[in-house]
Amino acid sequence: MKHDVLSLSTLSYAEAVTKAYHHGNLRPALIEAAIELARAGGPDAVVLREMARMVGVSHNAAYRHFADRDEVLAEVGAQAMRMLGQAMADGMDAVRMKDPVKRSRQHLFATGRAYVEFALENPGLFGIAFAGVTKAEDGPVHVDGVVVEPDPGEPVLDPYATLNQVLDAMVASGAMPASRRAGADATCWAGVHGFSVLHLAGPLAAVPGEQWRPELEHLLDTMNRGLCAPDPR
Repeated sequence: MKHDVLSLSTLSYAEAVTKAYHHGNLRPALIEAAIELARAGGPDAVVLREMARMVGVSHNAAYRHFADRDEVLAEVGAQAMRMLGQAMADGMDAVRMKDPVKRSRQHLFATGRAYVEFALENPGLFGIAFAGVTKAEDGPVHVDGVVVEPDPGEPVLDPYATLNQVLDAMVASGAMPASRRAGADATCWAGVHGFSVLHLAGPLAAVPGEQWRPELEHLLDTMNRGLCAPDPR
């Protein structure tokens, strides 16, 4: 995913925010600080004073760039949702099958895995991504009533749109009967989201290590088989 500041994958966090700040981009540097706080501690950890301390400016300087904490949460939530969308897109890109039927089915597996992996590896960001986030059709992202306009130079990676593209491709390839398409998006989303929440904060949170992986494969296989079963009519 492209950020407004330098990638944290190639620079340390301190180097990234320092370079961004010294290039006059204090707001993006503060957003990166907020993302790191959310990654570590979820929405409650995102505090303007701590963001300012991490970047090395006064909290008054931070308040000049954000009306309040809700605006910060709105931006972090939108960024987290885009990160999730990027993870799903990357999962699809890794599928190399040429047969359209097999490829479309594997895309459903890949996006489902990517969704759960993002959630379990980034619980703080996953939590804030769904903390009151809604998106109007073909419109801006809204978080708790605050509008977050996407960067015009950055493609909007919407997880829900990606899932629908996968399901439409399954119908187009013949992998899934067209009669099963209606409601399939809600079924798949509920499956992977529920699985994630159960393992993050539910009765499955005590599952050790990565023992959840075979359970996830079983879930994805069950969904795939159900969607692709021949229409009895």
